[in-house]
Amino acid sequence: MTRLTVASLAAHVVFELGAGVGMPLASVVGPYAAVGFWSVVTGGVWAASGRDASADKLLAATNGFGLAAVSAHLLGWPTRSTRTGLPWLEDCEGLGPELMPFYNPILYFSGATGLLAFIWENRTARVRLSLAMLGLVPALVAYQHWEHRRLLRLAHTRPGWWNRRLRR
Repeated sequence: MTRLTVASLAAHVVFELGAGVGMPLASVVGPYAAVGFWSVVTGGVWAASGRDASADKLLAATNGFGLAAVSAHLLGWPTRSTRTGLPWLEDCEGLGPELMPFYNPILYFSGATGLLAFIWENRTARVRLSLAMLGLVPALVAYQHWEHRRLLRLAHTRPGWWNRRLRR
């Protein structure tokens, strides 16, 4: 489950980059360094999840962070309720409503696998570690909006393939 969580979180940031809205950290370190960072993190967590219980704290923190990131998206951007009562993003980080049918399932898959990994895996790590990561939600919401404003400015001052959607 942890591997599915980290793979779906990577899909989330790659989707944002491919759609032309950048990705987390791109406004600070640039798109290529951000891709490098997310690749190293994804590969590191993937490798650690195949080891013994010594990596459980790192993996529990990763799963908790994944849940916090998904929660921050759903709480920080405009949503509507689905028939089942779940929030559905209408727009997020400049992706536009036309991409939400693809983006929402990626987020929900990340959240579901993170929750399942939290329940089933990383048994030697304290539950408090994963739950503590949920305390990051307000900071992640603030960071997403700060990063989005920076990415919008960059799209107009330094346009590129990676921020093309934000120039509209």
